[in-house]
Amino acid sequence: MVYRLSLLLVVFMAAAISIASEDKEIYVVHMDKAKTTALDNILGDSKKWYEVVMDSITELSAEEDGGEEASAPELLYTYETAITGFAARLSNRQLEALNKVDGFLSAVPDEMLSLQTTYSPQFLGLQFGKGLLTSRNLANDVIIGFVDSGIWPEHASFKDGGMKRPVPSRWKGVCEEGTRFTAKNCNRKLIGARAYYKGYEAAAGKIDETVDFRSARDSHGHGTHTASTAAGHMIDGASIFGMAKGVAAGMSCTGRIAAYKACYARGCASSDILAAIDQAVSDGVDILSLSIGGSSQPYYADVLAIASLGAVQQGVFVAAAAGNSGPSSSTVVNAAPWMMTVAASTMDRSFPAIVNLGNGETFDGESLYSGTSTEQLSLVYGESAGSARAKYCSSGTLSPALVKGKIVVCERGINRGVEKGQEVEKAGGAGMLLLNTASQGEEIRVDPHVLPASSLGASASKSIRNYISSGNPTASIVFNGTVFGKPAPVMASFSSRGPALLEPYVIKPDVTAPGVNILAAWPPTVGPSGIKSDNRSVLFNVISGTSMSCPHVSGLAAIIKGAHQDWSPAAIKSALMTTAYTLDNKKAPISDTGSESPSATPFAHGSGHVDPEKASNPGLIYDISYEDYLYYLCSLKYSSSEMATLSRGNFSCPTDTVLQTGDLNYPSFAVLFDGDSHNNSATYKRTVTNIGYPTTTYVAQAHEPEGVSVIVEPKVLKFNQKGQKLSYKVSFVDSGEKSSSSDSSFGSLVWVSSRYSVRSPIAVTWQ
Repeated sequence: MVYRLSLLLVVFMAAAISIASEDKEIYVVHMDKAKTTALDNILGDSKKWYEVVMDSITELSAEEDGGEEASAPELLYTYETAITGFAARLSNRQLEALNKVDGFLSAVPDEMLSLQTTYSPQFLGLQFGKGLLTSRNLANDVIIGFVDSGIWPEHASFKDGGMKRPVPSRWKGVCEEGTRFTAKNCNRKLIGARAYYKGYEAAAGKIDETVDFRSARDSHGHGTHTASTAAGHMIDGASIFGMAKGVAAGMSCTGRIAAYKACYARGCASSDILAAIDQAVSDGVDILSLSIGGSSQPYYADVLAIASLGAVQQGVFVAAAAGNSGPSSSTVVNAAPWMMTVAASTMDRSFPAIVNLGNGETFDGESLYSGTSTEQLSLVYGESAGSARAKYCSSGTLSPALVKGKIVVCERGINRGVEKGQEVEKAGGAGMLLLNTASQGEEIRVDPHVLPASSLGASASKSIRNYISSGNPTASIVFNGTVFGKPAPVMASFSSRGPALLEPYVIKPDVTAPGVNILAAWPPTVGPSGIKSDNRSVLFNVISGTSMSCPHVSGLAAIIKGAHQDWSPAAIKSALMTTAYTLDNKKAPISDTGSESPSATPFAHGSGHVDPEKASNPGLIYDISYEDYLYYLCSLKYSSSEMATLSRGNFSCPTDTVLQTGDLNYPSFAVLFDGDSHNNSATYKRTVTNIGYPTTTYVAQAHEPEGVSVIVEPKVLKFNQKGQKLSYKVSFVDSGEKSSSSDSSFGSLVWVSSRYSVRSPIAVTWQ
């Protein structure tokens, strides 16, 4: 979810709206770290660098105005860990004055971004007491930081029963007090909680504390859900209305949680997000989970990319939601190579709601309604149910005289599925069929309906529309509870697709993980549909989105970090990518509900679906240092000022070395060819580190993309010790034999030994 409730959890406003107030605007200002450090050393204890900068802005802007006294800039935050700089409300004159301040790098307007499990561990192959989930691995004090909508601290998922180890001494975080939140709300599980809202309130006005909290307490549910998905305590008997019943446990159920609230009813201000990330890194988190997304921007203008690069520099692994704008291509967000970009796919669990038509046809739908099945009842749709717009079942469109005692057929769109059900119930309807359009495909995201209802895929929906027009249509709905065993994983149609819009030089997303119909913790004061009129109280809720898949990977990264404490963020990422699988539980290629193609491509699932047990022992890793990322940025031909924003001013691109984007030591290969040329070729270098058997031999197996020859040199890698690094080159040559009309073709390069198979996807695109 990049914050979705019910369907795609759309609760927050559209991403990337500019924040302004009167004649001043909030800016995130990037400063040269070396200059600010030097200034602090000169000032000693008398002042801080940012106070001097504020004074300088005031004086310089007054000079521009002919000496007239102007209001001082309003400082909101200072950033000193993940990035260096500050957020402030500035006039145009004050913004211009910044150009004269020594150490100033760049300033970007604040933006409003959007927020983008009983069964997940089993589906992922995790078993408590075995493999990754042994007591030794689970005893490690890995801390996951969540920048989200806060947390409901009293929830059983965040209790610390059985956690006898004290809070790690390295932890610098606190449990900030605020509205309905005190230090007593924290414990050995929830070890830190803070709230950031200065940027949000500057844009949207003061938070209404009758509906939200000026504290880390969650009033929306999203943050509570993501935190428990990644690291919730084990809870027996978890369910929603008796559905999906079982033991709820986060991926890293013994992991520590730190909640950083930066998201509210209208969204997440980038200045608040930066403050949260900066503080989280300073506090000492090991993992950052970012179920947040904005629009595609160059890295030097992308606040999440800039802050996460600073976090990775400090050894923090960053997982981020790929976005919920699929199935259109080039919609993926959070696409920086140092971020683990996570797509969303299904599990094999379903909630059948079988629709039996009067003509004998039967269709499989799904629903979270847990009541009794219906009798065979008349179907009404569109004008047979009310006004011309009655087919959407929106407010006031249904006629009680036409609907009473019947099953109403409703199209998706305009309002939420549960809202449609409320309208049907209000008009006296006895049930509802919720139909997908052709563009929505076969994907079904279940809703907690208030009356008997079934959601159906596009093909079933088409048949039902045809049947309704035949005259005197009838139907019944039969509910079969919770069922397992359907083909999975399947890519969610909402999951954003690659290639990245602006920098398509690495394959994005990186991996996929469970993100459809995920059960996790929920605040008891928030209805399961997220609608104000929904007064039902639940402790667990089922929702969908890449916001749900992201914390799965955050939690898995925490387990792997616990098992391999010396691994870098890039090593953990490499392990998860090179061991990911591309076949479903029926041994067929992972399919895609958002595509007419029979199987999903790396632009949908990246390297494939995460396999945590294999990732804990991948054989080889592709490691990447902070400096490697900076050299990659140099290969993008960024200007010196743009590079300074990303590196905080302390790095210069080499002038005597030829750098190419394809040489980043990434665990996948994105190859760009000129669509007008017939002589395309590219050669990339990679270095792998042996972390498996000390003495072992790997042989390259290339599965060539259509129309491309793949040449690997050397074809054999012989390792003599653990930790040894060996390099190889791989050349991609356009053979001119591509027959399909697609702009892209896909393959893979696999290094195979007697024990390991280390796979990297290949995506070749003709531009």
